[in-house]
Amino acid sequence: MPESKKVRLTQTGSPIGRLPGQRETLIGLGLNKMRRTSELVDTPSVRGMIRKVAHLIKVEELS
Repeated sequence: MPESKKVRLTQTGSPIGRLPGQRETLIGLGLNKMRRTSELVDTPSVRGMIRKVAHLIKVEELS
Protein backbone atom coordinates (compact mmCIF):
# COMPACT_ATOMS: atom_id res chain seq x y z
CA MET A 1 0.00 0.00 0.00
CA PRO A 2 1.54 3.34 -1.01
CA GLU A 3 2.22 5.84 1.73
CA SER A 4 -0.38 8.62 1.85
CA LYS A 5 0.67 12.25 1.65
CA LYS A 6 -0.11 14.33 4.72
CA VAL A 7 -0.60 18.00 5.47
CA ARG A 8 0.05 19.83 8.73
CA LEU A 9 -2.46 22.56 9.53
CA THR A 10 -1.91 25.29 12.11
CA GLN A 11 -4.65 27.70 13.06
CA THR A 12 -3.44 31.30 12.79
CA GLY A 13 -6.73 33.23 12.79
CA SER A 14 -9.65 33.44 15.16
CA PRO A 15 -13.13 32.21 14.18
CA ILE A 16 -14.71 35.06 16.17
CA GLY A 17 -16.97 37.07 13.90
CA ARG A 18 -16.74 34.53 11.05
CA LEU A 19 -19.58 32.65 9.43
CA PRO A 20 -20.79 29.59 11.38
CA GLY A 21 -19.73 27.29 8.53
CA GLN A 22 -16.13 28.45 8.84
CA ARG A 23 -16.08 27.73 12.57
CA GLU A 24 -17.53 24.26 11.94
CA THR A 25 -14.96 23.61 9.22
CA LEU A 26 -12.12 24.43 11.65
CA ILE A 27 -13.57 21.96 14.15
CA GLY A 28 -13.87 19.36 11.37
CA LEU A 29 -10.17 19.83 10.63
CA GLY A 30 -9.33 19.26 14.30
CA LEU A 31 -8.66 22.93 15.05
CA ASN A 32 -10.59 25.08 17.50
CA LYS A 33 -8.00 27.20 19.33
CA MET A 34 -5.28 29.51 18.13
CA ARG A 35 -1.88 27.90 17.37
CA ARG A 36 -3.36 24.38 17.52
CA THR A 37 -1.85 21.95 14.98
CA SER A 38 -3.39 18.98 13.20
CA GLU A 39 -1.91 16.45 10.74
CA LEU A 40 -4.34 14.99 8.20
CA VAL A 41 -4.16 12.75 5.13
CA ASP A 42 -4.20 14.88 1.96
CA THR A 43 -7.55 14.00 0.33
CA PRO A 44 -9.84 16.03 -1.95
CA SER A 45 -12.35 16.52 0.88
CA VAL A 46 -9.65 17.85 3.22
CA ARG A 47 -8.40 20.16 0.43
CA GLY A 48 -11.92 21.57 0.03
CA MET A 49 -12.12 22.28 3.76
CA ILE A 50 -8.70 23.94 3.64
CA ARG A 51 -9.87 26.21 0.80
CA LYS A 52 -12.88 27.29 2.83
CA VAL A 53 -10.76 28.52 5.77
CA ALA A 54 -7.44 29.25 4.02
CA HIS A 55 -7.36 32.74 5.53
CA LEU A 56 -7.42 31.28 9.07
CA ILE A 57 -4.81 28.51 8.77
CA LYS A 58 -1.23 27.81 7.68
CA VAL A 59 -0.68 24.68 5.55
CA GLU A 60 2.56 22.68 5.40
CA GLU A 61 3.08 19.74 3.02
CA LEU A 62 4.56 16.63 4.65
CA SER A 63 6.19 13.78 2.75
